[in-house]
Amino acid sequence: MKEPTMSHHTPHTWIKDIQQGDSVQGLYMVREKRLGKTRRGDAFLTISLADRTGDVEAKVWDHAEEVSSRFKTGDVLDIEGSATSFRDRIQLTLSRLEVVNGEVDYSLFLESSIESPGRMVAQLRKLMQEIRDPHLKALIERFFSDGQFMHLFEKAPAAKNFHHNYLGGLLEHTLSVCGIIRQVADHYPHLDRDLLLAGAFLHDIGKVRELSWDLQIEYTDEGRLVGHLVEGTLLLEEKLTGLKEFPRDLASRLKHLILSHHGEYEFGSPKRPKFLEAFVLHLADDLDAKVNGLGRFFEKDGREGTWTDYNRLFDRYFLKGNDQQIGEGRIADQKDEGKQGSLF
Repeated sequence: MKEPTMSHHTPHTWIKDIQQGDSVQGLYMVREKRLGKTRRGDAFLTISLADRTGDVEAKVWDHAEEVSSRFKTGDVLDIEGSATSFRDRIQLTLSRLEVVNGEVDYSLFLESSIESPGRMVAQLRKLMQEIRDPHLKALIERFFSDGQFMHLFEKAPAAKNFHHNYLGGLLEHTLSVCGIIRQVADHYPHLDRDLLLAGAFLHDIGKVRELSWDLQIEYTDEGRLVGHLVEGTLLLEEKLTGLKEFPRDLASRLKHLILSHHGEYEFGSPKRPKFLEAFVLHLADDLDAKVNGLGRFFEKDGREGTWTDYNRLFDRYFLKGNDQQIGEGRIADQKDEGKQGSLF
C-alpha cells in the first residue's frame, strides 16, 4: 500500500471550493464510514471526508467491502474522484483511494487562529501586569513561567464545537474575555478588578487537559470523565501549592470563578455564580463565545437569501440580509424562540 506524505506541492482541493463536475484530489480525514446495499443487493461504501474547510460525502461503488477493510475512522486518505450533485448536495465518486501512513500536515484538517500566538501571549502578559494584588501576580506568573503549560495553552482550541474551535482558540478566547473584563471593570469601578482579571485568565485553563488536537479536536478521557471546570481548579491548586502565603479566602474565590463560569447547572457548572465578579465573568465568557461562534456560523452559512440556515443550537434562523429584504424572509422565523442549548 502506498504511503504518501504531505508536501506543499501535493495538490489539494479544498472541500468548500468543490463544485459539481470538478475533479477532486487531496488528503482528507475519515469522519465516518458505512457499508450499504443497493436495491440489487450490491455493496457500496459511503465515507464522510473532511478537511479544515468542511466535510463531504463520498461513495465507493466497486469492491466496497474490500476497500472498507483498508482503513478506519480517523485515518487520512489520499483520494481522487469526481464531484456530482445529489439532492442538492455535492457528493464525490472516488476513483482512487489510498491510506496515508506517513506524517501529515495537520493544518489541512484544523484551522488556526489568524492571530499570532506570540503576539497574543504578549498582550495577555501586558493585561496581567495591571493586577496589583501581590498574591494574584505571583499566581499568574507561575502559569506564565510553566513552559509545558504555556505550550499547550498557546496551541489548544477553546472548544470542540461552536466557538474558537481551532488551534490557538483557547488563547484567543482568554485574551478576548480579559479585554471585555477590563472594560467592564473600568465601567463599574466598584468591582474587584484584580480578581476579575485573574479569573478571566484562569477560567478555561482546564481545557488544556479536557481537549486533544491532532488531526481533529476530541475530548480526552479526563475531559469526558472530569471536565475542564474541575480540571481547571485542579491546575489552580497545583500552582497554589507553592504559594504558602496565599490567602485561603482568595483561593476559594478563584476556584468559584472557574467552577461557576458556565452560569447554570444545565450548562455544566457545578456551582452558579454567588458573588458579583463571578456573575460578571460568566456573562463576559458567554458573550465572547456567542459572538465568535455566531460569527463563524454566518461565515460558513451557504444559504442564499436574507436568512441563514436553521441553527439548532440557538433554535432559530438568523437575519443576514438588509432591511429591504426582511419582509420577504419573515417566514423563516416561525420556528424561533425555543430553548437555547449549551455552548460548551
